[in-house]
Amino acid sequence: MARNLRNVTITLDEEIARWARIEAAREATSVSNLIASMLRERMLGADDYEAARRRYLAQDARVHGKTGHAYPSRHELHERDRLR
Repeated sequence: MARNLRNVTITLDEEIARWARIEAAREATSVSNLIASMLRERMLGADDYEAARRRYLAQDARVHGKTGHAYPSRHELHERDRLR
């Protein structure tokens, strides 16, 4: 399976570059693959979050509360005396 790969040049300060080389060696991979993996994880996480957000917002408002009833006040939600 052929993948279309794109070369990208990045500039890192020496401390980050050193860490990346060591981390890549620990994982028996290249710095390029290490960074690609990190970016892929972040991209997929962002996609998952956005999908979950869309599902949540698409729900009927009645799922989250009873219609016709006021939400509790901030004071009621954070009342500490009743917890003691």
